[in-house]
Amino acid sequence: MRQVMNTLFVMTQGSYLHLERETLKLEVEGQEKLRIPMHHIGSIVLFGNVMVSPFALHRCAEDGRSVAMLTQYGRFKARLEGPQSGNVLLRRAQHQLLDDDKRSVDLIRMIIAGKLQNTRSLLLRGAREAGSQSGAETLRTAANALAASLRALPKAEDADVLRGIEGQAARQYFDAFNAMLKVNQEDFAMNGRNRRPPRDRINALLSFLYALLTNECVSAVESVGLDPQVGYLHVLRPGRPALALDLVEEFRSVLADRMVLTLINRQQIKPDDFEERPGGAVQMSDDARRTILTAWQERKQDEVQHEVLGQKVPLGLMPMVQARLLARYIRGEADEYIPFMPR
Repeated sequence: MRQVMNTLFVMTQGSYLHLERETLKLEVEGQEKLRIPMHHIGSIVLFGNVMVSPFALHRCAEDGRSVAMLTQYGRFKARLEGPQSGNVLLRRAQHQLLDDDKRSVDLIRMIIAGKLQNTRSLLLRGAREAGSQSGAETLRTAANALAASLRALPKAEDADVLRGIEGQAARQYFDAFNAMLKVNQEDFAMNGRNRRPPRDRINALLSFLYALLTNECVSAVESVGLDPQVGYLHVLRPGRPALALDLVEEFRSVLADRMVLTLINRQQIKPDDFEERPGGAVQMSDDARRTILTAWQERKQDEVQHEVLGQKVPLGLMPMVQARLLARYIRGEADEYIPFMPR
């Protein structure tokens, strides 16, 4: 099993990364702050005003090590990748699947089923751990609504109908999200999902973690030779990594949403870690982002049982595993795509 490699997150503004033999050095205002052997780094994520030497970029491209560039506050802007090495026959099959209504609808149905099942599991867990009867009832009601959505999936034979089921279930889920908060409920209350920009603390956290998760899924689908731009649940749009976003769906509640709740309920993230910017946008402090990135790296090391493989796999490798299963379905080697649904 492939090792879960570290992701280097660089947040300090004005940082400069450059290569010295087999070591990546980080300097701030001419002072060396960090040095890491290149073989310890799986990918690099840069936030805001961070400079990288051409030789370091060349080395990352040659090694297949991605470099993602985000704004200072975590919004994705660009990725550096080396020469395309995808399997042209696999990508041809990926494009042809778009024109196969039955198989593409079957794939969309399974992606949504995985998302709804994982989301429902989080709601039920929240209901068991709720601090009040009313909160538990709110979460059980939402879980029952998602169960009804799951029962409706097999009857839907149209992609747009499936997207409608998914959209309604997502609204019901986020309407109940506040009931899973155990502390600082008023300060962290959300009024539905909003972004670009996020207008409350919960949405700021979710957007940041979803950006990290999307970056992981882009790397996963590219690593198996798929085109991240050609998806099925998410309609095609220039510049949108639709297939990676398809893959993101089954991991949202498992990796991102659960982490948000844990960080808040353990008070590792507090209300004063945020500030409101002009126009109503809510942004996190640098310290809050560091806390989240540390928790993210630790969470990726946790091992969970993968039902298809029949063995435990680190969560950090799950997008890669699922991308391979997705490639098998696209090639026609598997009758169905089985999303990741931890027990």
